[in-house]
Amino acid sequence: MDAEIITLTEKAQAYLVNLTNNQDSENAGVRVSVIGGGCSGLSYKIDFGVEKDKDRILKFDNGLIVFIDPKSSIYLKGVTLDYQDGLNGKGFVFKNPNATNTCGCGESFSV
Repeated sequence: MDAEIITLTEKAQAYLVNLTNNQDSENAGVRVSVIGGGCSGLSYKIDFGVEKDKDRILKFDNGLIVFIDPKSSIYLKGVTLDYQDGLNGKGFVFKNPNATNTCGCGESFSV
């Protein structure tokens, strides 16, 4: 449900599934959110967690569960989350078509 909020590439899903398998059972899934801060005003955050009231819940065929709070869903609509592990470094990459300004590291943005 609500899969149109954010798209996770197969590489991002596989990496997150691997990470969640190594976590305590207390953490039912992955929380993707947007918080204030960073050089462009807003920053992405990924951590482990459980469902909170009014969360949007994304369930993937590989068992991955992603929680998104209502406030973050406004900023994450249309975003693609990828995981890259090339020569230029590795980590999660957010592709946000709604961002009007992003920082050089790609971890913060403004709309």
